[in-house]
Amino acid sequence: MRHRSVADLMTPGAVAVQTGTAFGEIARLLDEYDISAVPVVDEAGRTLGVVSEADLLRRHIDRSPSNTAASLMTSPAVVARPRWSAIRAARLMDEKGVKRLPVVDEDGLLIGVLSRGDLVQLFLRRDRAIQEEILEDVLTRTLNVPPSAVTVGVSDGTVTLSGTLARRSLMVVAVRLCESVDGVVEVVNRLTYEVDDRALRGREAAEGAP
Repeated sequence: MRHRSVADLMTPGAVAVQTGTAFGEIARLLDEYDISAVPVVDEAGRTLGVVSEADLLRRHIDRSPSNTAASLMTSPAVVARPRWSAIRAARLMDEKGVKRLPVVDEDGLLIGVLSRGDLVQLFLRRDRAIQEEILEDVLTRTLNVPPSAVTVGVSDGTVTLSGTLARRSLMVVAVRLCESVDGVVEVVNRLTYEVDDRALRGREAAEGAP
């Protein structure tokens, strides 16, 4: 399975400002491009910080004399790397309470921006694409389950699994892997199994105890 990366979802060629950009120009850019924050870069394009709507409002409320990106920005910036999984980036956004992440390369150069809206694309995958990934990657390649053993239905991101697997432990793994597929909202488990190998291992352990 291949999870989509930050590079797959980000908006390249991000709108950015430099340290000397004035308050009014930053506000205009946020309004013009309908964005909630803008990265601040140096002359080489390295990301130094971020100026958000909250930073502008704070300056206005506090009547601060701060009037340039250098004095308004939150620094250092919370950034993402292009090779990160979208899940890792989403967790960072949630942890830091930010709506947008500048995406930087190994040299710290700004190459794009990832927004919450970009991450929503994970849940807009076509049902057919989700079904094919589960059938081909999860069941056939990863778990070596014959395609005829499991029926996979997908509707609006909800996956329904039905059929019979050889072991209970295999069923548990199948459900967990399906839940991790990009675009899956929920997994409805209607699978059955032939052997409860977990119970069997428990009995064997008990019988082998002194």
